[in-house]
Amino acid sequence: MPDTPFAPVILGDEPGSFPHSVLAERHPAIIRQVQGALPYGPAQHRALDELLKNCTEGTVEPLPADAPDRDLWQAWGLTAYAGRSWYDVPWLWSESWFYRRLLDAVGWFGPGAWQGIDPFRPFKRAELDAPQTDEELAALDELRDLPEQERARALLHGSLWGNRADLGFRLSAEGAEARDPAPALVDDDSEALWSLLPPAGRGTLVLVADNAGRELVPDLLLIAHLLAEGRAARAVLHVKPHPYYVSDATTADVVDALHRLRAACGAAAEYGRVLWSALADGRLTVRAHPFSCAPLPYGDMPQDLRAEFAAATLTVFKGDLNYRRLVGDRMWPPTTPFAEVTGYFPGPVAALRTLKSDVVTGLSAATEAALVAAEAQRWRTNGTHALIQVSSDLQVK
Repeated sequence: MPDTPFAPVILGDEPGSFPHSVLAERHPAIIRQVQGALPYGPAQHRALDELLKNCTEGTVEPLPADAPDRDLWQAWGLTAYAGRSWYDVPWLWSESWFYRRLLDAVGWFGPGAWQGIDPFRPFKRAELDAPQTDEELAALDELRDLPEQERARALLHGSLWGNRADLGFRLSAEGAEARDPAPALVDDDSEALWSLLPPAGRGTLVLVADNAGRELVPDLLLIAHLLAEGRAARAVLHVKPHPYYVSDATTADVVDALHRLRAACGAAAEYGRVLWSALADGRLTVRAHPFSCAPLPYGDMPQDLRAEFAAATLTVFKGDLNYRRLVGDRMWPPTTPFAEVTGYFPGPVAALRTLKSDVVTGLSAATEAALVAAEAQRWRTNGTHALIQVSSDLQVK
């Protein structure tokens, strides 16, 4: 990231701010939810209580010498931040550190009976098995008879809105505008995105996933469509190597989502078969790179990941956290061009994001003024607005 004194790195040290509320309120609530979600023993409960006290009142502590990822975290800033308050280090860093220490507390890294047990799995499964998921999957049947371009647009909007996928599918169906007002897109580069994924395309799509459950399913459906309709010859799905940010997708969550699709009826099951076949023959690959859980922006990505993104026809970053990491977790003026803050990226890149944090770029001055006039600053964090942004040499705004 370039030196930008006009766009400071976001910290959590300002009472009343959204980042401060996450550190002071959301993280303790997550600890209490995890304590009740699985039948942990006394050791896990003590460790979670200690984490609760440390993350709200204490300082960043070093990892033990035998921690499997100690060297990574040392390189990612632990040496510099150890001994400082969680509120006084970059918010992106302290959030990531919280989830790393939570995994320690529940025994994820082992040894022991709880090694590798996802503390967030009950929440993920409950969402995937919810009746709303059936409704969203059933909505796919309405798309079958639409022209390919309309189906593609509907699936793109389903992926964009995540667990509002049913809304995205239906809004994109023929005549939807007469039935329901479209959700607020504050920036829409979808035409530029489709120009990079034309019919009869022979390229590679990389999709960096965000959440599991009802948000991962629409991502998989979009990939299935692009492969089945020849808009991409190959796809790579990046997920997290371990549980992260409560609902972030791991390989196990991909498997659960695929089983959910294959057990469904109609078009959903057909998409499930496409994905299963694509994994079997290598047209779809799942990747879990360690940097996916790094507390750093993608401007600091390692060389192997940079080379992979450089070789892709298009890399799509899904969700709010990935957006923060893509553009840098800074208080950018909202009119800062998206292409400017992603200029370091080694290939064409797109963001599909529902706004759930303060960071935003690429807005017109008129759009920003209208949002502020209507909602003050709530539009940045309440999840009611979204964007599709693209940066590439082929882009035409």
